[in-house]
Amino acid sequence: MLSNTTLQSLGAKYGITKVGVAKAGTIGHGDYLDNWLKNGFHGEMSYLSNYAEMRKDVSKLLPGAQSIISCYFNYYQNDNAENSHLKGKISRYAWGEDYHSIIREKLQTFADKLHGSEIALLTRKERHRIYRVFVDSGPVAEKLWAQKAGIGWQGKHTNIITKERGSWGFLGEIITRKVFDVYDERHGDFCGSCTACMDACPTHAIFKPYELDASKCISYGTIELDPKIAMPVKIAQNQGQWLFGCDICQDVCPWNRFQVESEETRFHVLPNLKKPLQLESMTRDTFENQFHKSLLLRPHLDGLKRNIKSRDSHV
Repeated sequence: MLSNTTLQSLGAKYGITKVGVAKAGTIGHGDYLDNWLKNGFHGEMSYLSNYAEMRKDVSKLLPGAQSIISCYFNYYQNDNAENSHLKGKISRYAWGEDYHSIIREKLQTFADKLHGSEIALLTRKERHRIYRVFVDSGPVAEKLWAQKAGIGWQGKHTNIITKERGSWGFLGEIITRKVFDVYDERHGDFCGSCTACMDACPTHAIFKPYELDASKCISYGTIELDPKIAMPVKIAQNQGQWLFGCDICQDVCPWNRFQVESEETRFHVLPNLKKPLQLESMTRDTFENQFHKSLLLRPHLDGLKRNIKSRDSHV
């Protein structure tokens, strides 16, 4: 049996802003996911319909799973990554290095320490039969588990909000076969009657509280949409200066008045984002060399060029 007290103290030691744990089981929201997919709110993100049963039941990811450890990492930076030459905006979560490898490294070390001597002589593959680490790397309903583990609540903009730091955070999970002495309790919803995020969304992607049509979201259009696909008219007409992602719904959230800069230096603004960029004339090799640690690789250079054209055609 693992100790929740140890979980909390180790979490702070390894740079985790907030950590909680919930009993493993089915998430109980399978119908919501099925209906969301049937309505086409995922757009071209067909991967979200893959492994649907695993999203509903973590025991299919780790047989014998007993607990889900949910971890929240504050990434907020008060610096500015807006490039004056491009007159373009990049979502704050992509200002620094790719968070996937950073958080996976932290969670792997954290999980090893938490499980102690029991796994000391095991290979990495053998350890994965006892616990598994996920950072957007598998079909895990991370927001639902974050709520169950007491990290925070899902706001009307569908992001997880914490009382302590607002919503500028990454999520990561450790699924383990170990039982805890104490499990964390779910928080209530503290959005109240506020509709700031809904009112501010220029494409009305947040079409009702806690409901997001991702296919209308600026982040979806500028990041997830294949570079070969033209920007949807609704997004292009309301894109503004956004070239990668969109922070509007979080910028207006009252809970983000509690934001505090992250102590993780790898989340700080990359030097190349502060220099004049010539993306329109940049070669693929140059782009990948300059941004090999950046999330900007996700839409590829072709995607960013498409985003620039889309923005410029509706300025």
